[in-house]
Amino acid sequence: MWDADRNAARGASRRPGTNGGTGAGGQPPAAQADGRGRKARPRGPGAGEHPERPVGAPAAADPGETHGTAGPGDTHTAAGSDDAHAAAGSGDTHAAAGSGDTHRAAGSGDAHTAAGTGGARGAGGAGEARTAAATAGEVGYGTPEGGVPTVPPAGGTAAAEAATARDRGGDRLRFVGAATRRIARGIDLDEIVLGLCRATVPTFADAILVYLRDPLPVGDERPVGPVVLRLRRTDRIPLDPDTDSGRLPLLPSQPDLSPAVGGGPAAELCEVEAGGPLAEVLRGVRPVFGDSQAARAALPELLGEGPSVATGQRTVLAPLRGRRRVIGAAVFVRRPDRPPFEPDDLLVAAQLATHTALGVDKAVLYGREVYIADELQRTMLPDSLPQPTGVRLASRYLPAAETARVGGDWYDAIPLPGNRVALVVGDVMGHSMTSAAIMGQLRTTAQTLAGLDLPPQEVLHHLDEQAQRLGTDRMATCLYAVYDPVAHRIVVANAGHPPPLLLHRGGRAEVLRVPPGAPIGVGGVDFEAVELDAPAGATLMLYTDGLVESRMRDVWTGIEQLRERLTATARLTGPNPPPLEPLCDEVLDMLGPGDRDDDVALLAARFEGIAPSDVAYWFLDPKAQTAGQARRLARRALARWDLDDLTDAVELLVSEVVTNAVRYAERPITLRLLRTDVLRCEVGDDVPQLPRLRQARPSDEGGRGLYLVNRMARRWGATRLSTGKVVWFELAMPS
Repeated sequence: MWDADRNAARGASRRPGTNGGTGAGGQPPAAQADGRGRKARPRGPGAGEHPERPVGAPAAADPGETHGTAGPGDTHTAAGSDDAHAAAGSGDTHAAAGSGDTHRAAGSGDAHTAAGTGGARGAGGAGEARTAAATAGEVGYGTPEGGVPTVPPAGGTAAAEAATARDRGGDRLRFVGAATRRIARGIDLDEIVLGLCRATVPTFADAILVYLRDPLPVGDERPVGPVVLRLRRTDRIPLDPDTDSGRLPLLPSQPDLSPAVGGGPAAELCEVEAGGPLAEVLRGVRPVFGDSQAARAALPELLGEGPSVATGQRTVLAPLRGRRRVIGAAVFVRRPDRPPFEPDDLLVAAQLATHTALGVDKAVLYGREVYIADELQRTMLPDSLPQPTGVRLASRYLPAAETARVGGDWYDAIPLPGNRVALVVGDVMGHSMTSAAIMGQLRTTAQTLAGLDLPPQEVLHHLDEQAQRLGTDRMATCLYAVYDPVAHRIVVANAGHPPPLLLHRGGRAEVLRVPPGAPIGVGGVDFEAVELDAPAGATLMLYTDGLVESRMRDVWTGIEQLRERLTATARLTGPNPPPLEPLCDEVLDMLGPGDRDDDVALLAARFEGIAPSDVAYWFLDPKAQTAGQARRLARRALARWDLDDLTDAVELLVSEVVTNAVRYAERPITLRLLRTDVLRCEVGDDVPQLPRLRQARPSDEGGRGLYLVNRMARRWGATRLSTGKVVWFELAMPS
């Protein structure tokens, strides 16, 4: 159609008197005068123009539309920025329609045209020129944007056809621009494929099927094995029950997107045969018509043997080529009652396919980055929290946003000797891969320092030195606390972090007075630790600033809101403390939809403690008689706790561990028994060297003590302290 228009325009340019597309008198059509000597008003863009209106679809006349009135010989058009008003209804653009026929009349410079769906017959008329468009479900490129067809200038048919061709070319460019913008807006795979479907149906095609490789290659990966295409998405315009066209070929049934096609459903999976017709079309990259020799053989391989495609140039098969390889194919289909595709439509399909393929490549790379970020964040944070005796723990972590899934916030709970536990929460500046990497290094350092049983202020001092070694701009905040369930005390040191909150059993919440300190990484500062009461039933809340600070509130306002939220939640449960897991969820609910600018880490600790009646503690001098003394003390404690069944095993193991401590210790050793869900025995001395389990030779007199401990105890271990070490073992309680 458009090729014929261009040929007619070239013929008009060679015809004598036309002057290459000019009207009568050799003047351009825009400069021609009407019968009264006035120049015809040039056509401007319609007021109803919209870049995503189906290209070429006529616009419906609005009651407020402004029309001009002209006398005989005048040229009247509805185009112009103030002369046309387009109205769209329910997804389609319709225009005031005539009877569906085309009328043409000529007389004294007047013209009357009405675009319809078929047929042409002449009629006489004079005095005015008008335009109207019929709907008939046809979407074309021949109508200028704004919905009003171009009125042929008075210079002749050739110039009119050339102008119409230019308008159709401009409509095509506007459609491609709007469609590619819509495709480019997507950031993930589904959004990009959906953008292609919504941009092309019904403007460019009546139905579309999008096939992508399964699995999609990422970056420079070279897939191994056959190429498999999976039907990713289909779309179509709804069937019109008033038409006799029947079911559309290759159209999906919504919402499950399983295509219902003539002859059977399209294949969900297609394995591309090497050297086959489909492989040749995909290798050629360029779109082809469905009636071409290559497509006639390739479409059955892609869609399956059952489906049938529309005849003529009503099907386009377009390969989707990304940056390095073909990643899929798209099939565009038009109804039989709609004009077929034209050669220039292959260029449009190529543009759509190229932008879609590049977008899919982008989405795949973005998905890989999200996966890496999720895995990095997951490995940097603890999979599960320990459950030491005397304290219950719960935690939460929220990323800053879907587009920033990693951050520098972390939390940790580290068991320490004597049933103590270290509670750590920190925040590295930023929420990026770099912040997460630094956070991982600081968390590992904190775990190592905690294993040395250093005081909290010393741990922060060494973390500060480590941050300086990582770089000059590596700064973080951190709060380190050690809870002792036997003493019911907690020691806290802070490095520029928001203060913790303590929710008492009665429902009162308070902000703990902890020295703020300087952030980690500043260097040259001293950290101070404070010791506070940790009553049984109280809950300690450690958090990062993302929970209490945002663009809408400062940090202290957020801390006060958090305190009020804890108090209100505790009132709901009365005298009993609220359950720990629901309490964490309730705390996170204080974050509004737009109230989170940073990632959030939350660590809650419910203090239960160990009753003094369940603890036995002694200091023993390092001498030869100490082993016997330790056996007698352990026997009395077990008798007091009604654990006589464990007496023989405990006496044997205590004797072995105490004997080893007495051999090397220079200061008094410690012996402690704790009765909880297990029986735990701890022996401490001032020698930092840790004992190692080894296999004694038959001729050795010693070396079998730890072997006995390893065989008889449920668990055992040795921990180095700042003043020596502790060797401990646990025995299961009798049933």
